[in-house]
Amino acid sequence: MPQPSLDSTQSDTAGSPAAAAAAVTGRSGSTFYWPMLLLPRSKRAAMFAIYAFCRRIDDIADEPGEPAEKRAALDAWRTEIRGLYAGGAPSSSLGAALKGAIERYGLPRGELEALIDGMAMDIPADGGNGTGNSGGMTGPALPTLRLYCRRVAGAVGMLAIRVFDRADASTEAFALALGEALQLTNILRDLTEDAGIGRLYLPRELLDDAGIGSSDPATVLAHPNLLQACEALAVLAEERFAEARRALAEGASAGHRGSLWAAVAMMVLYHRLLVRLRARGWRDLDRRVRVGKRECALVAVRCALGYPPAA
Repeated sequence: MPQPSLDSTQSDTAGSPAAAAAAVTGRSGSTFYWPMLLLPRSKRAAMFAIYAFCRRIDDIADEPGEPAEKRAALDAWRTEIRGLYAGGAPSSSLGAALKGAIERYGLPRGELEALIDGMAMDIPADGGNGTGNSGGMTGPALPTLRLYCRRVAGAVGMLAIRVFDRADASTEAFALALGEALQLTNILRDLTEDAGIGRLYLPRELLDDAGIGSSDPATVLAHPNLLQACEALAVLAEERFAEARRALAEGASAGHRGSLWAAVAMMVLYHRLLVRLRARGWRDLDRRVRVGKRECALVAVRCALGYPPAA
């Protein structure tokens, strides 16, 4: 098996490690981009590095390839991360960007490794799903889905609050609740896209409650009771958004210092996305629902100025 490469071609096209990470984020078109762009320079560089790392390992899980090769590539990143914490030199431009963020903000190694563990959950244990697509989770049990959300989204929140200089208990609760809310919203937004690569994140319990006996992505998306399962997951996402708001208010009342405006902007933008997904409904899944760049920028500016708009 060839030695896995830690850097994708795209992540090496810019000059410095920080610039390379920023370029990855900018090209992605992610809702995260505008809130991160308005951060102070060092915090912005750290968040771009975290996002680029997430993007890189997500690409490993999503792109075509043999499961064993994907796992080897993720293991190579695990080795890279552990080496950074042991004082070793980074072996990739993205590793160099992460090293700067780790040293400046004390990022927990366990959260970076949790991200790798989460992406590994998207890799099938066998040779794939027989369709030429990547395969992965299909109709997971709800506890498994929540573990997945904790790893791929909660970990990002736990890293981000260190960059935002907030690591108190209420802020950690906010980060975990918001991370799950964002990931559940992503799942509802990307139903068709995920089905195209053999994945279905709607949990088994909600499918059973809706009378959907299959876990085959195409079958589930064509089922007349899909509406019921999607609405149930949307309600769970709404509950997590509400939980995040309560934790945020508790932290504010306790007088905790540090700015979370960028995270608040993400909360506002993603909740708007969830509201629009529910308004569109779950029949015409090919009709994409988005939050536009201009809206993202305006919300980010208002939050940065201390005037967050309503969700």
